[in-house]
Amino acid sequence: MLEEQLEACARAITRADGLLVTAGAGMGVDSGLPDFRGREGFWRAYPVLRKAGMDFLSIACPDTFRRDPRLAWGFYGHRLKLYRETIPHEGFAILQRLARHMPKGAFVFTSNVDGQFQKAGFSSGEICECHGSIHFLQCLEGCERKIWAAERFDPVVDEVGCQLVSPLPVCSRCGDTARPNVLMFGDWGWLDFCVREQEARLKQWLATVTRLVIIEIGAGKHIPTVRHVGEFQEGFLIRINPREPELPSGRRGVGLPLSGLEGLQRIQAALESSP
Repeated sequence: MLEEQLEACARAITRADGLLVTAGAGMGVDSGLPDFRGREGFWRAYPVLRKAGMDFLSIACPDTFRRDPRLAWGFYGHRLKLYRETIPHEGFAILQRLARHMPKGAFVFTSNVDGQFQKAGFSSGEICECHGSIHFLQCLEGCERKIWAAERFDPVVDEVGCQLVSPLPVCSRCGDTARPNVLMFGDWGWLDFCVREQEARLKQWLATVTRLVIIEIGAGKHIPTVRHVGEFQEGFLIRINPREPELPSGRRGVGLPLSGLEGLQRIQAALESSP
């Protein structure tokens, strides 16, 4: 059954003129990034927050930046350093090779804020980061509609206590604390104009594609934004997910119960062996 599904993937990719990559948190697991699935997964990565009774929803919140900015930046500063140091796994290169054989190339839609697609060599102009990017900052209180690159911010974090020990990043206009330009929980102050521009470019690109194939990697049902993007497109959907590979009834495509990297490697092997 799996071999037949992989052969179907190979046929769809061979016929396609454009590749839409839709990626959730599972895309980064094979690069060694932590899986925050459920409280236990989150607390394994940040045990000090277990002691404080804080889960992902309570730390990833603008109010935490107001109440305890060094704790909030302990969490986000650690993630920023981790993403800067992480090497994207081979699956990113496989996707790039697939895109090079398609007349319209590829576009990426991802809920990940880690910047791994850019680091792997994908063009920023062909990526839509629907939850923003940790590699950009904004004023916590939104004193002006402006974001700026975080490249000069080098956080030093006490990982045991989840505390930022270096100076807090600040807004150059008002001097207030800066925060990551990412969508948090209960977040009415997130500046999303960059994402709106990305979404417009994605819409324009999709209008040029006539034979679309969608490869979805590691997108779960808990926050189904990424899954819905692929499901609502006209095209062949390849869903790679070790836990939730099922497709909606009647949806054209296949679901592969594999990790992101293994799924992409198996698809590449099927393409190489196809006539």
